[in-house]
Amino acid sequence: MLGFNDVELKKTRFYQDVFGEGRVKGEAAIVLRQLERKFRPLPESARQRVASADAETLLVWAERILDANSLDEVWGH
Repeated sequence: MLGFNDVELKKTRFYQDVFGEGRVKGEAAIVLRQLERKFRPLPESARQRVASADAETLLVWAERILDANSLDEVWGH
């Protein structure tokens, strides 16, 4: 495939950008499911906040959901 082996291809910026974005979308989907289950009904503002978050923020929120009693506690307020 164009002279790239799998290891070289995975090191390219294109590969990392494409698959990194997919990873963030997957993490956001999981955080949304967790939030919906715990804080149903979920306001649209919370959905938008999750959709625009980066990977690190999503991981922090995913951990906070376990102990949070409100969305404000998840967001860190």
